[in-house]
Amino acid sequence: MREVDRVTRKVAVSNASVLILGETGTGKELIASAVHRLSHRSGGPFVKVNCGALSESLLESELFGHVRGAFTGAVANRAGRFEAADGGSIFLDEINSTTLTLQVKLLRVLQEKEFERVGDTSSHRTDARIIAASNRDLMRQVQLEEFREDLYWRLNVVPVELPALRHRREDIPALVAFFLDHYNEVNDRYVSHLGPGVMRALQDYHWPGNVRELQNYVERAVVMSDTDELVLDALPLCVRDPHHSAPVRELNSAAGGLQAPPVSNGMNEVRPSDVAPGAPAGANAALDINRMDLKTLARIVVQRGLDEADDAEDLHSVVVDQVERELISQLLLRCGGVQTKTASRLGMNRNTLSKKMKDYGLNLDD
Repeated sequence: MREVDRVTRKVAVSNASVLILGETGTGKELIASAVHRLSHRSGGPFVKVNCGALSESLLESELFGHVRGAFTGAVANRAGRFEAADGGSIFLDEINSTTLTLQVKLLRVLQEKEFERVGDTSSHRTDARIIAASNRDLMRQVQLEEFREDLYWRLNVVPVELPALRHRREDIPALVAFFLDHYNEVNDRYVSHLGPGVMRALQDYHWPGNVRELQNYVERAVVMSDTDELVLDALPLCVRDPHHSAPVRELNSAAGGLQAPPVSNGMNEVRPSDVAPGAPAGANAALDINRMDLKTLARIVVQRGLDEADDAEDLHSVVVDQVERELISQLLLRCGGVQTKTASRLGMNRNTLSKKMKDYGLNLDD
């Protein structure tokens, strides 16, 4: 994170556009806030917009404003967020979820510092610095023609890449201390130290939800603690026991233990010979996903994909697309078919999820 801090401080004193990249929950909004706070615009407004939370028409009105009569319900003129951010900064989170049509209008603001309200023909000017964030690979979206290349390069003047928490475990003690202080003050508690094994468990956990997940668990532990010590039992079972989060698929009563079925990677089942060296011996153990971490499983899938793909095949569609299809399919089932909840868990908006479901031929009956 030292490099992130260095780049953040360096770019803050300029007027350059900033693109913050990172998984959901890594703290992109905090970096955007820091860029604004450390800039000469700190006395001006800092306006935040979650582009993934609104439909195209609503987002356009939210950003640029509208005039009376522009659409049903537009009973008066309304200024947009770009006008509100004049002289300050505007943070466009999940910019990857915007449509190509809206991206054209964002490009105009970046290049010419002007825009039109919805339903209006006169131009308005704004002196707002744009800070954008994405939890997806924007260059990949450019290649798929889902994001404009010219807008990408205009936004990506200075990229700030936030590593996932699992890649910077050395930051966990400082983050825990910060969250403890904050939630002690908010909840009038006095949890001052960690019990035996707590820090080890936190640093061994893989943190799929990143800093946001850590923050949630610390807040919960503070609220539920009866003493000044945060004990191991105050943490969720998935943190205390790394194997708990792996799904138990099948009870093998004959063997007297838990066994998972062969793992399907969308091409063929995982065979015992595919398991990486050092995995538990025996056919049953080789297929027991409760004994494998995600890194091992991912390596198996990629190796099989490379082995079976033709030289002319698109490896991305052979491996990544099939894994993503399976992920969406399984998560839809877990979320009871609720697409809004599924999209939120995936870190994308509902429109993007619907498009991917259509591309992959998925429906709620899959």
